[in-house]
Amino acid sequence: MYGDGTSPSNLFGSQAGEAWVNKTNCSSVYAGIIDEGMMFTHEDLADNVWTNPYDPVDGVDNDGNGYIDDIHGWDFAGNDNTVFDGKDAHGTHVSGTVAAHGGNGKGVAGVCWQAQLISLKFLGNAGGTTANAIKAVNYVTDLKTRHGLNIVATNNSWGGGGYSIGLYNAIESAGVANILFVAAAGNSGVNVEASPQYPASYPSANIISVAAIDKSGNLASWSNYGSTSMDLGAPGVSIWSTVPSSKRGLSAYSSYNGTSMATPHVTGAAALYAAAHPNTPAAVIKGAILSTAVPTGSLGGKTVTGGRLNISAALCFPSCP
Repeated sequence: MYGDGTSPSNLFGSQAGEAWVNKTNCSSVYAGIIDEGMMFTHEDLADNVWTNPYDPVDGVDNDGNGYIDDIHGWDFAGNDNTVFDGKDAHGTHVSGTVAAHGGNGKGVAGVCWQAQLISLKFLGNAGGTTANAIKAVNYVTDLKTRHGLNIVATNNSWGGGGYSIGLYNAIESAGVANILFVAAAGNSGVNVEASPQYPASYPSANIISVAAIDKSGNLASWSNYGSTSMDLGAPGVSIWSTVPSSKRGLSAYSSYNGTSMATPHVTGAAALYAAAHPNTPAAVIKGAILSTAVPTGSLGGKTVTGGRLNISAALCFPSCP
């Protein structure tokens, strides 16, 4: 979250700390976390977890979307409303980078200090299926189109499997609804132009694909890259965020590595921009993020922009809120 103007400073941080001078609150904005579930009772997340006003817990599908009592989202892997199954550390970690509650004297701060996080669990102990990923994407699109929720983006810190026309079509439909699909480049250290990584490699205009850099601005050795399909880099090495404790029910924090950790910095940036610039189309938000990427040597010829995320500059494009 550091920037060159924060204390402590880091030139190669996401510059969120500098952006917070202008905006911290994304409470008007919703973001879908398509991943494992999230620990919605975590001390640093509980205030920022979406509660479904259209389907109270009463054993009835009140909103008619096919999911009964989807109070914080849905578990597509288990086909129930239990979006946290006691572990789900990965989903909880990326959620914290997007919107761990800032300024509360606890743990960490996400890019957004307040937001509305929707848990869309499709990954379980044995991974996940493309069919359930499609359901998760469509769930978010339905929420926005039927209820008008200000859903700006989904965070997709996952990958695997071949090309799926069904998933591609779901992402395209989300794009029509003005929902960005922020996707991890993947952790195989390969050029995705030769070895496509889905969903990051789909050509949909609403996708922002994210590689990982370290605190010195180096492309992580294990990060995938691609000069025409991976958009930019973001911090993805030694990222501290929210996780469940090994003691059931308690909150904890841990450091993880991966393009999974880089991706939620960009999702948070999209949410912060949308909160500061209401009613901005998804394409304009994506343009603000990509056009303000800072040229970075390790990303030259490795990403579309050749640069790294700068949340402060993006927030002030074309002017500060």
